[in-house]
Amino acid sequence: MGQILFVMWRETVEAMLVVGILHAWLAHDPSGRRGKKYLWLGVLAGLALALLLGLGIEAMGSILSDEGQEYFQAAMLLVAAALIVQMVFWMRMHGRRLKQDLEQSLSRSTRTQHWWGVFSLAAIAVAREGSETVVYLSSLAMGENGFASPRFWLASALGVVLAGTTFYLLQLGGKLFSWRIFFQLTEILLLLFGCALLMNGVEKLMDMQLLPVLKSQVWDSSMWLDDGSIFGGIVSSFTGYRSRPALMSLLVFSGYWLAITGMLKAPRFPGRQ
Repeated sequence: MGQILFVMWRETVEAMLVVGILHAWLAHDPSGRRGKKYLWLGVLAGLALALLLGLGIEAMGSILSDEGQEYFQAAMLLVAAALIVQMVFWMRMHGRRLKQDLEQSLSRSTRTQHWWGVFSLAAIAVAREGSETVVYLSSLAMGENGFASPRFWLASALGVVLAGTTFYLLQLGGKLFSWRIFFQLTEILLLLFGCALLMNGVEKLMDMQLLPVLKSQVWDSSMWLDDGSIFGGIVSSFTGYRSRPALMSLLVFSGYWLAITGMLKAPRFPGRQ
């Protein structure tokens, strides 16, 4: 359940950051205060869109055959892994200009009294974060008795509470820790987590004999860290570590980190400042 708590925490902080920027700008500009109600309507609309996506995914899973559910679960894991990587690199490209871009869009809407523009901006921003969260949580919930599990909702609720606390501390102006450190640390955790989801998706495809195993066991490091133990299981679920990896799993794991390393060094993905 730690994965669910982490995903909910990180994504909720991002959504709070966007809404906080929009709200602060509207509150600061006298001509923009009329747009506040459109801001909150946009937030509700974004949350509703994310909820509809979650219901759609849940309904899709319930109507599929057992074999169809296997395909669906594998696809959700791979999509969630791809979305995590996309989100990390999107934030590296746009994070530094996020506040400026949002304020420019708000300024245009305020000058023209186009309050539905404020609504659309808030709805799209929240729906984007919410949709990513729904896809991540759906891929995780499939292995935890679905959305009906009380532990799922407990972890989600704790993630929101932790996000609210984190956002408050970050708003203190970097006295305790800064946005920069927050994003740098969580970027690393997200990339590790993306690898874990990718490994789970690939191994599900191997179980379905859609990918060859190549070799069932390349090595055995269980004497140092067994992924069947409690601690090893936590490490495995957050990083994709396997104590007895198959050759295909090892190739995918290595390929993932080679690709990530190459992208991190690419000039178009500058580091956060």
